[in-house]
Amino acid sequence: DLYAEDNFPHTGEPVAKFHGLRQQAEKDSFSTEKYCCISDFIAPRDSGVPDYIGMFAVACFGAEQLSKQYEKEGDDYSSIMVKALADRLAEAFAEEMHERVRKEFWGYSPEENLTVTDLHRNKYVGIRPAPGYPTQPDHTEKITMWKLAKVEESTGIALTESLAMTPAAAVSGLYFSSIESMYFAVGKVTKEQVEDYAARKQMRIEDVEKWLGPILGYDTDS
Repeated sequence: DLYAEDNFPHTGEPVAKFHGLRQQAEKDSFSTEKYCCISDFIAPRDSGVPDYIGMFAVACFGAEQLSKQYEKEGDDYSSIMVKALADRLAEAFAEEMHERVRKEFWGYSPEENLTVTDLHRNKYVGIRPAPGYPTQPDHTEKITMWKLAKVEESTGIALTESLAMTPAAAVSGLYFSSIESMYFAVGKVTKEQVEDYAARKQMRIEDVEKWLGPILGYDTDS
């Protein structure tokens, strides 16, 4: 559950609710790794600890139009390079914003001084997982993000029917600042877990199976 920043201790209805999936695939018997879910990285409501979750969405506008213009001119190389550069600029902006969150906006790592290599290796504290990726493979969590932060109205970044972002050169996700937070892959999920997830999200099981298709650990036809 997510509450307004000035609502602590939490009372009334939450402004939004994010959902996560916990790892289920059995790990090696010698492994000491936990079975993770992104909810592990935020303080429980009854802990009495005020904690925060952030959201971001960044994009590179105009690249698709420029790419199409190069296509019309028969310059396929420039068309491809424009798209590739736009993708890299969006990723760079996302990295820049996360660094500013750590050092400036939230300021929990003000003395951070990492090399580019360290940044690539995620040597910083905190994560910025994106819906549709291994840590939270459900694209429908973007719907909650877009409604809560009024992303399209504020930035012009929209969601398609398949919940892809437009413009295509865009990055979005959530911010977690816990020192325990880390990226992980949910992996395969069972029918029981999908049923529980569908109930929590108040969605039809068939719809959840559609969005989680790549990680289903069972055959939907059986």
